[in-house]
Amino acid sequence: MHTTKKLLASAAALTLLLGSAHAEGPYRNPDNKSLTDAGEGTYPVPYKMPVVSEITEVLNRIRGYMDASTPTRVIDKKTGNQITDFSKPNKDAIFAPSAGDYGIMVYEMGVVHAGLFKAAEATGDPHFTDMTKRHFQFFADTQPYFRAQEQQFKLERNNSFSRFLDPRALDDSGSMCAALMRARALKIGPDLSGMIATCSDWVANKQFRLPDGTMARKRPQAVSLWGDDMYMSIPALAEMGRMTGKREHFDDAVKNALQMSNYLFNPQLNLYTHGWHANIPDAPRFYWARANGWAVMAMSDLLDVLPKDHPGYPKVLAQLRLSLKGIAELQSGSGLWHQMIDRNDSYLETSASAMFVYVTAHAINQGWISPTTYGSIAQAGWAGLVSKVTAKGEIEGICVGTTLAGDQTYYYHRPTSVNALHGYGPTLLAGAEMIKLLKNPNIAVEHRVRTYHYMPKTSGQTDYREHH
Repeated sequence: MHTTKKLLASAAALTLLLGSAHAEGPYRNPDNKSLTDAGEGTYPVPYKMPVVSEITEVLNRIRGYMDASTPTRVIDKKTGNQITDFSKPNKDAIFAPSAGDYGIMVYEMGVVHAGLFKAAEATGDPHFTDMTKRHFQFFADTQPYFRAQEQQFKLERNNSFSRFLDPRALDDSGSMCAALMRARALKIGPDLSGMIATCSDWVANKQFRLPDGTMARKRPQAVSLWGDDMYMSIPALAEMGRMTGKREHFDDAVKNALQMSNYLFNPQLNLYTHGWHANIPDAPRFYWARANGWAVMAMSDLLDVLPKDHPGYPKVLAQLRLSLKGIAELQSGSGLWHQMIDRNDSYLETSASAMFVYVTAHAINQGWISPTTYGSIAQAGWAGLVSKVTAKGEIEGICVGTTLAGDQTYYYHRPTSVNALHGYGPTLLAGAEMIKLLKNPNIAVEHRVRTYHYMPKTSGQTDYREHH
């Protein structure tokens, strides 16, 4: 018994010692000029004021990698030879695959285009949209050919253009549809109104829904909701409202934002669970970070185009603010967020972290949340993201595609890969918005007491409880 007590006491002392120590990192804050300052710690990432030129260089690195990794050619899948004669369909004709398996029509690429649009705006460099123009011109040039191929050979999902010839899910249509409509509004690339008509019809009229109109899926259970589908549907509906001027699309987008939040959002934690099943609505909840990222990006995109006088505007804004509060409280010491956002023994994940940095910085720039409260959170998040971008422009630590699962073990052990496209668009968005934050004429950044304070330049503090 005496030995047991001594062992327990030793263990308690060791726990106290380890708990009181902090991990030493390789970085000191260069904005603190007194490097002998005993009150200055070290950091695992560069904890310093971002510089616009450095962010721009990171964005250009990612852009160059994406551009080089996404060929726009048609090849014969058996011979590998390029096909340039589109007068007669070839059963074996496919889009040339990329080195990293970055599909040029997948939903993740829609986010990449969104990031390129924002980067062009933030930097003033129109070359950021060159890849978008190339991709979209390729779609315009090859759609008739692949339609003819489908009519003759009935390849269905093996047709490279299948997502826009015969969409069958929100993943096929929603994110890319929003990108196509944004490009049209910005006058980037050719007129792809035919593709827009196909994908918007699926999102608005053909996607499976609950009886109350909430977007749903028939997997993994008979009726399931996925947090991912907030982004796969709501931005496209919102862009349809902007493009057509029809209030019904804005109404549908708001309805889905609020109803999906009602099913998936935990108001005690201010977090979204990954999914919900109609037959077991009280099932255990798993708070996957990227699902939370999709949710806040969807609401942010909706607020960007939703008329301010729409009755749903203050409701969506209030929901976004609650979500960002819950997310901010769980940021790690490296600036990144964990794969399971509420569990700090799960790995740090890049794509969700990038989404959180983007929406936080964007919400500050739009006046939706306080810069004093959230500015340094966005800045610390960007510092973490930069550490994941390689010299080549690849992005590390991105969780690969993930289904709606029923156990923590699956989520904890999803691999990460530089070939997972999910993190590239959000990192472009995050960097672009950080540039805009640093250039924001209404915000001054002060370095005091060894940290950063984003302060409104106006004499009176804005009340961020009001609706802007």
